[in-house]
Amino acid sequence: MTDMSRTSASFARFTTDAPTHSAAWLQAVQGLGMASTLDRKTQSLIYIGILAALRFESGIGFHVMEARARGASREDIISAVLTGLPAAGNGVISALGPALEAFDGT
Repeated sequence: MTDMSRTSASFARFTTDAPTHSAAWLQAVQGLGMASTLDRKTQSLIYIGILAALRFESGIGFHVMEARARGASREDIISAVLTGLPAAGNGVISALGPALEAFDGT
């Protein structure tokens, strides 16, 4: 299991204050993951790229650690963050710092 200390304060509060909703959400997320034909590392890297494109940096740390646990390298993380650069613009660059800090454990 990935270190939950990398989750955002908002998500931590969601799991604490709304445990029934949180459990339902996590069940849906797990079901979608199982329905995917992609391997778990690839799913993780794509998700990081989507978070970066949407500028949801608060979720980056947790998902980087998930990807790392699934075999992603530091270079994979960089590529995942920056893959959306042509389509999403330079906003993805703001996710690079939090992603690498999580990967490097800083």
